[in-house]
Amino acid sequence: MKIISATTETPGMTKKEINRFLESKLMLQISTIDEKGEPNIQPVWFYYDKNREKLLVTTAKISKKTKNLRNKPILYFSIDDENFPYKGVKGKGSVTIVEDPNRTVSDGEKISMKYLGTLDHPIAKMITEHSKKGDNVVIEINPKFFSTWDYGK
Repeated sequence: MKIISATTETPGMTKKEINRFLESKLMLQISTIDEKGEPNIQPVWFYYDKNREKLLVTTAKISKKTKNLRNKPILYFSIDDENFPYKGVKGKGSVTIVEDPNRTVSDGEKISMKYLGTLDHPIAKMITEHSKKGDNVVIEINPKFFSTWDYGK
């Protein structure tokens, strides 16, 4: 994975710091391009699979972001902490849309555990049920690079 500093004036993060940062409960902002060529930005929950270096998002099979990514499987993303000292990770990635319920259930559970801490929460149950029925997909983001900043250094 290529890691670059977002600006020459601001220190970036190491791979270890990035891995720890991506475990936070911050939202991932993804930007897709619609059929008119216009950007569509969506905040989403995500899970970072550090062994495979992939960002995973679960969403409805019929969502606008899924439709956009089926037509153009490239996106830009950003995860940033709005609290001082500001830090973040952004980048560009190619996308694979995974429809296999075994993966959508498993990845959806990882995301639910990260943000909710339990699979007993009504939102976690809803994600699991939609995934089992085949109504959800996993957007698997393969980052081309991470551009990072950390004003705390």
